[in-house]
Amino acid sequence: MDLEPVIGLEVHAQLLTDSKIFCSCSTHFGANPNHHTCPVCLGMPGILPVLNRKVVEYALKMAVATNCSINRKNYFARKNYFYPDLPKGYQISQYALPLAEHGYLEIETEEGKKKIGITRIHMEEDAGKLVHDESQPVSYVDFNRTGVPLIEIVSEPDIRSAEEAVQYLKALRDILVYLEICDGNMEEGSFRCDANVSLRPRGQKEFGTRTELKNMNSFRHVQRALEYEIKRQMFIIESGSEVVQETRLWDESQGVTYAMRGKEEAHDYRYFPDPDLVAVFVDDAWIEQIKSSLPELPAAKKARFMSEYGLSPYDAGVITAEKALADYFETCANLCGQPKTVANWIMGDLLKLLNEDRRPITECPVKPAYLAEIIQLIGDGTISGKIAKEILSEVYKTGTAPRTIIEKKGLVQISDMEAIARVVEEVISNHPEQVAQYRSGKEKVFGFFVGQVMKETQGKANPKLVNDLLREKLKA
Repeated sequence: MDLEPVIGLEVHAQLLTDSKIFCSCSTHFGANPNHHTCPVCLGMPGILPVLNRKVVEYALKMAVATNCSINRKNYFARKNYFYPDLPKGYQISQYALPLAEHGYLEIETEEGKKKIGITRIHMEEDAGKLVHDESQPVSYVDFNRTGVPLIEIVSEPDIRSAEEAVQYLKALRDILVYLEICDGNMEEGSFRCDANVSLRPRGQKEFGTRTELKNMNSFRHVQRALEYEIKRQMFIIESGSEVVQETRLWDESQGVTYAMRGKEEAHDYRYFPDPDLVAVFVDDAWIEQIKSSLPELPAAKKARFMSEYGLSPYDAGVITAEKALADYFETCANLCGQPKTVANWIMGDLLKLLNEDRRPITECPVKPAYLAEIIQLIGDGTISGKIAKEILSEVYKTGTAPRTIIEKKGLVQISDMEAIARVVEEVISNHPEQVAQYRSGKEKVFGFFVGQVMKETQGKANPKLVNDLLREKLKA
């Protein structure tokens, strides 16, 4: 059978507010269990929630950035279900009238750009966290996360492969981080994804029976889990059986999904308007204020870097994947006027150093001005590319300015033609066998001579002069 996957994603993004959505408790990650709690987030009798305005502001930013229609009047509802990490026995969310609807996001695919619809964006509170004891059959509950503000971003079932799903998630995460409303950390759970997956004969409009996948905390896990689930459902259908609608968990160690529980429908949650919270009104002035405050978003920045700085689509994609990295690049490029060279140094040596230390670009000891200075020193012949790598490593370790390191270590490039010529003549006279090989047509031997000259000059000789003088002397 020619079956096609139909995938829809539900993304929960934790908002970077200082306090929770309905109380003043801290949202700081990593505190001792149950230290960031109060009667409101613990659901004590008689409490009244008060909406955090900053949560609405952040949610509106995401709604505008993803081309959504804003519901000028929207409501909170109670989503009823019983689980140990939900102290009230219900979650405050939005249902019938969410904050925003009918948006879209464009992703890059092998066939070109593709538009993925966004069904809705709504605000809600997070649940607590269950901690399972590995030594005995006991679980503990940490309520620090209870009441932390989330936005849920629900996509249309427009995704047709695991690769498209990952591209959509990365694009979504990049926007959230650019807006500075979510840190996008999947490992800590501040950016989480559930996937609804079904298969249908290609060309059929009706959807097949879907399963929901949970417990995927990295882009790699998402891709592997979706690929496995698509194959699993394909095998079931082709063998004449029927897919069961259920929630399944991804087991990374085994590389499989397994059944967790039957899949709930909306009516199972018995939604109704929360009687303790009034409607949220969003006027046109607020929306215009939000629009005017948005930064340049990743897709627009990537397009500008390609046109303005001449970067390739790949290079521009890497550089703009993180706002701080894009800012670093642009500062450096404007200082030295060599954007392509800057991109090469950032994507090569600089990111390698940062990745080895697991450091973000915001903590990079090499200031943009220092990298620009190194590139300019190569350009004016003061240092060679090889010496530049050594200097960059030293700047990274010490935070010292490049010129200071050059003066201290005597790393200025030798550009004295007479001095280099003497070394070239000495190398040629000391290696008659290689000279004969070169003159007999074995031009690969030329690299040997270059290496010998650079060795004698401790890598300080101007490479262009070395090459020119060697060719001249060997031909003579």
